[in-house]
Amino acid sequence: MSIWWSLHLRREAASVPLARRLLIGTMETAGVDPDISFDLSVALSEACANAVEHGGDDEPGCPSEAYRVTAYLDGERCRIEVADTGPGFPASAPGGTARPVSADAEHGRGLCLIRELADHVHIGGEPGRAGAVVSFDKILKWREDAPLVAV
Repeated sequence: MSIWWSLHLRREAASVPLARRLLIGTMETAGVDPDISFDLSVALSEACANAVEHGGDDEPGCPSEAYRVTAYLDGERCRIEVADTGPGFPASAPGGTARPVSADAEHGRGLCLIRELADHVHIGGEPGRAGAVVSFDKILKWREDAPLVAV
């Protein structure tokens, strides 16, 4: 079984729950274990929130008004990619290295949460293209009654 979808979303706070609900609905329909769905939906929310907050300048008509979310459920793995057209990660943070933050900090925990919730994480950019790309994947577990379980 293979399912994939891609969204082109405006850099607005309302886009974050939309992407999250679509991911949860897809995984619920496919029969993915709810704990795995929850972990991936939180990681997706963090990546989308980062794209909304840091994904570009806020001048009307700029290409940085939007960001892209792509999700692949393929076999026993889910891979999610969030890409924006903003300034990308600072040169002082190669590979998007997350800086340590305190547990009670209100900002700066998103990349750390994504790393904790996913099995593999890649943070960076695409060669020859401005912006940041956060991609992550997780091995799926299935409910016993899963209609679309991987073969």
